[in-house]
Amino acid sequence: MKDGFIKVAACTPEIKVADVEFNKQQILKMIDECARKGVKIAVFPELCITGYTCQDLFFQGMLLDEALQAAIDISKATAELEMLIAVGLPLKAKGKIYNCAAVIMHGEILSFVPKTYLPNYNEFYEARHFAPYKGGSCHLDLTPYYMDGKIHSADMEQAVFKLDCYTDEENEKPVKNSDELIVGFEICEDLWVPDPVSNYLAKAGANIICNLSASDEVIGKDDYRRALVSNQSARLVCGYVYASAGDGESTQDMVFSGHNLIAENGSILAESTLFENGITVSEIDVSRLAFERRKMSTYPESLNTWDAPSDRYRKHFLDDLPVLWMTFDREETKLTRKFARTPFIPSNEAERNKRCDLILNMQSHGLMKRLTHTWSKTLVIGISGGLDSTLALLVCIMALDKLGRPHSDIVAVTMPCFGTTKRTRGNAEILCEALGVTFREVNITKSVLQHFEDIGHDVNDHSVVFENGQARERTKVLMNIANQVGGLVVGTGDLSELALGWATYNGDHMSMYGVNGSVPKTLVRHIVRYYADTCTSDKLRDVLYDILDTPVSPELLPTDETGSEITQKTEDLVGPYELHDFFLYYAIRWGFKPKKVYRIARLAFEGAYDDATILKWLRTFYRRFFSQQFKRSCLPDGAKIGSVTLSPRGDWRMPSDASNAIWQKELDELEGEKN
Repeated sequence: MKDGFIKVAACTPEIKVADVEFNKQQILKMIDECARKGVKIAVFPELCITGYTCQDLFFQGMLLDEALQAAIDISKATAELEMLIAVGLPLKAKGKIYNCAAVIMHGEILSFVPKTYLPNYNEFYEARHFAPYKGGSCHLDLTPYYMDGKIHSADMEQAVFKLDCYTDEENEKPVKNSDELIVGFEICEDLWVPDPVSNYLAKAGANIICNLSASDEVIGKDDYRRALVSNQSARLVCGYVYASAGDGESTQDMVFSGHNLIAENGSILAESTLFENGITVSEIDVSRLAFERRKMSTYPESLNTWDAPSDRYRKHFLDDLPVLWMTFDREETKLTRKFARTPFIPSNEAERNKRCDLILNMQSHGLMKRLTHTWSKTLVIGISGGLDSTLALLVCIMALDKLGRPHSDIVAVTMPCFGTTKRTRGNAEILCEALGVTFREVNITKSVLQHFEDIGHDVNDHSVVFENGQARERTKVLMNIANQVGGLVVGTGDLSELALGWATYNGDHMSMYGVNGSVPKTLVRHIVRYYADTCTSDKLRDVLYDILDTPVSPELLPTDETGSEITQKTEDLVGPYELHDFFLYYAIRWGFKPKKVYRIARLAFEGAYDDATILKWLRTFYRRFFSQQFKRSCLPDGAKIGSVTLSPRGDWRMPSDASNAIWQKELDELEGEKN
């Protein structure tokens, strides 16, 4: 379970109703396949050993005995596997029949987990055959079913299972693992009720919930089921493995589709195709779930406390939820789940367009509120012909449109200097003309040269003084023009620049309201493209497309002799923004360690960047992120857009002088492993 990933499977075998031997063999075949895939937790459907639709055959003692024997046979046959397995069966206990999950590992049935809520409506009549679980524990002697002469027993009870995820190979003793893997089980209807069993399992510490289900298919139920599983995993901040019965159960008035789902904290990681029996596999990230639970002040602390085990497993009866200890060998989980290269951007076009529209509305409403509250007569914005200032200008347009004010209330100022190209200067003017805003040009070359003379800086020295002198001059111009026209200076810097500190302190770093402050660079591009695709003006659309085609640059270094070529490209200096946005999402939002970020980045960007390039820019990300916090500590206000934002007023609080030593050490180890 390296990096917190545990491979899980939801399995739907071929079955024949009431044919226990056939069903057992099909289950074992799937378990073997799961083992070949590296699965560590395998979940099978409700009552899969007998079939869910046996109806009054459940009263037959022969069927019940055969079902229990089959569960024991499965446990024996899988004794050598490092796998936690859950199969469904009917179980005789306390003079009644219970719908149970047999939880199996290392050749033993660890527990029989009974179903709590029994449906007795529509086509489901479980209460006719089964008794509901009402708490407590029932000890079952399984000796008559074993043929090896050993004494065996198991309890029927609701349980959570704490798994140590690797062992000390030399001493074969359990080793403490920082990634706690705690598994709980519920059965079908236990999820569908107003107060699901999984609520209590999560309170007991379970971060993976397994559901053995037999959910029939009707029109629209797959959407409801998917939403139910996704939402429960989000509410409980857990992984959720949902295994449902397949078409072998279809009989009389019911059809079953084998709809299997694997979710994690609100996201569906894997899903089966309806009416195709098989194995659905993915990897749940337990460390990511633990990070989110620690971060949420409203998430309850676990009811149980964990101590190091003295043997392979032992039970703790705390709050009526026993805990069983097991061990897995530590190994690197082969990942099948996908990691999007652009985690801030939906891959689906319709969803992406919807998000872009929502963000534009959020940005413009935030700006609209600030504009009306300050009674500002105008909005003042620096316009460069680049992506960020273009998006900020479009947001200003939308804010004024919502207020019913003319576009001329926007004063867009272009401030050419040494590095300004004809292309960006031209696009800035065309954009402002197309939008009908007040356009001003203030050439700052003389002012900057005078400033260099005042402080004794050689104009041929193109160091940081040369660059930042221009950036600070531009901010001074904007602030003073705002004073002239009773205006509010709108900032244009984006989230990615804030993360990297790619802003001049008290230069473009400062404004009176920053509309792009929580929008990552990769998303800025898509929002501008969405605006271009949906606008009605050909002139506006054409200039937006050309801006989208322009390389990202601060344009602070001199151009070529023709004034046409950009000589300073941001991504050549700090690295590709698609990589940095990826690092930002997983390193900051989810708290992944550098090695884990590197691992998943290699998977996501395979074929686009080699390992050395990814590691190079990952080093840059951590170095710049830690060294540039002082700029984020004094950011202007700006609308919060997504779950990743770096506002110092609550979303991200970090000492400006924090050391990155432990992160750097892990990066050094990565470099050593590569060499």
